[in-house]
Amino acid sequence: MDIAQARDFLASNHHAVLMTWRADGKPQMSPVLAVTDAEGRVVVSSREAAFKARNLRRRPWAALCVWGERFFGPWAQVEGPVEVLSLPEAMEPLVDYYRRIAGETDWDRYRKAMVAEERVLIRVSIERAGPLVSG
Repeated sequence: MDIAQARDFLASNHHAVLMTWRADGKPQMSPVLAVTDAEGRVVVSSREAAFKARNLRRRPWAALCVWGERFFGPWAQVEGPVEVLSLPEAMEPLVDYYRRIAGETDWDRYRKAMVAEERVLIRVSIERAGPLVSG
């Protein structure tokens, strides 16, 4: 699977596990909903105080394993450098993230919830994708 194929897969498959690294170098994994943005980056919503956001600010590199509705079906792994956007800069990208996953909603209520929850947007620029072989 190349990067373009991985982006296509992520366009309709959003269940993922995000892997970051703790300060001691050990992995930390979190279940997330992921989607690609208009620039082809993988985007994930989180909270400012979450371990994944703190880990990514310290070491801005992540890997995600993404699968579809069936756990034992098609899947993709992507990885690359990360950018963590905080509010207020993250607000419109968070709106775009939600719109791509769930569609339209009450955007005033959504924006208030993003502020109250201290949300951030994690952007992963895909540099590697796989699997290259199955089995």
